[in-house]
Amino acid sequence: MNQITQNGVLEMVAYEFYWRNKSEGDKLIGILPERRKNPERISHESVMKWVRMVLGDLADKNNVYFIEVEVRKQDF
Repeated sequence: MNQITQNGVLEMVAYEFYWRNKSEGDKLIGILPERRKNPERISHESVMKWVRMVLGDLADKNNVYFIEVEVRKQDF
């Protein structure tokens, strides 16, 4: 969801997806910006669905996880 703060800074939520790798450490595999306007549609399962669409059978749900991050326009 995008939001413009009082001082005009654009903020949005995004999800960083990681693959657990015991030997080399966790690896970033993708970032998904949240574009849905209805927060009721956002769930853990709906976010993980994106990973399965991109990675297919490689997306072992036990080895892939995500964290929610806030992205600010000034961060670019």
